[in-house]
Amino acid sequence: MSHYPVPPANRRNARKMRKALTEPELKLWNEIRAHRLMGTSFRRQMPIAGYIVDFACPQHQIIVEVDGAQHAELATDPVRDRMLQELGWTVLRFWNDDVLRDIDGVCSHIVAFAGLTQADADRQVAGASFAYEEHHP
Repeated sequence: MSHYPVPPANRRNARKMRKALTEPELKLWNEIRAHRLMGTSFRRQMPIAGYIVDFACPQHQIIVEVDGAQHAELATDPVRDRMLQELGWTVLRFWNDDVLRDIDGVCSHIVAFAGLTQADADRQVAGASFAYEEHHP
């Protein structure tokens, strides 16, 4: 994964935001954290190129944003998305209501977009088990 310089103020803000997730963000985080979504690793409130994204999967270069009504009219979101896309990321946006009412559908969309299969998940889980056993005999 490429690392981007992160100004100290952005890093502090990201840390603060990790402690104050909205209800929809927390609901999604509980589904995707700790490799729960088909063995895929996500980070929350991750600084990328001067922006702080809600969730990022560096392995698949996917950013997941959970948006409230305030984003419906934000002119900066398309500019931000373009900048992140130029860096190789794909931005998936979901409305708060979608996350709260249909978390399985949101997760299914992420899985489908990433092209993940059960075989991928099984390989990652097997690899994680092997690594754990290697360090904890």
